Amino acid sequence: MSTVIAPSREVVRAAERVAAARPRVSVGDTFSQTLMMAWRALKKMRRNPEQFFDVALQPLLFTAMFAFIFGGAIAGDVASYLPLMIPGIVAQTVLTTCMATGTQLREDMEKGVFDRFKSLPIARIAPLAGPMVADLLRYTIAATLTFAMGLVMGYRPDGGPAGVLAAILLAVVTGWSLAWAFTWVGTIARSAQAVQGISMMILFPLTFLSNAFVPVETLPGWLAAFVRINPVSHLVTATRDLANHALVSGEVGWTLLACAIVIAIFAPLSVRSYKRHM
Repeated sequence: MSTVIAPSREVVRAAERVAAARPRVSVGDTFSQTLMMAWRALKKMRRNPEQFFDVALQPLLFTAMFAFIFGGAIAGDVASYLPLMIPGIVAQTVLTTCMATGTQLREDMEKGVFDRFKSLPIARIAPLAGPMVADLLRYTIAATLTFAMGLVMGYRPDGGPAGVLAAILLAVVTGWSLAWAFTWVGTIARSAQAVQGISMMILFPLTFLSNAFVPVETLPGWLAAFVRINPVSHLVTATRDLANHALVSGEVGWTLLACAIVIAIFAPLSVRSYKRHM
């Protein structure tokens, strides 16, 4: 018959002192740890330059391809189509670029990288938010190259440098907020291929069923109704207003509201799902 020995009072007090001494993560610690994780992601990008292939080649390829294929049919000529198309390509490029956030997260989890964070007294959101902060560089490169390619092809935004910079900033903020949704997908999917497939299934219909490449007036009534409420359409219209007219319209407000809603929903979901894997 085994005998259960109760821990002594000294042992209990020692355990309580150890628990009390366990470090608590403050807001400042969370911020600094997120920046450290962002620096880690940037170093990873530097050692794997192929991560920049999509943001470097996709804007150039899509801009030239869509302009010469659809320019004459939709606007009569390429030059007249560029003010309509370039802001749409900016939105599409940034949004499709943020899909890689969830894919890379899933790959790191499969390789056991996140297992190393289990023993670290860090904020649980830091390993998620850090790579997303680093991805801001990729979004900026994608949006900038799209406008640069448009300028080479003859696009002259009437909004001037300030309007173009504001349009790029809005697209980057939107991409960063939507990346939280793909981060959540990365924490629940079983493989990186599944993350990519789910993300494409969600994002591509939203992108192409928008006003990014064609005027809404040319669409059937039932489709035009969906396009008008599509959040991507609000982003595209806001980007056009900023780049082409330097106008901060109500579409900017609707876009930022949608960004806030996405972050409020998917950031907590991502952290909660991530904790279950820790």
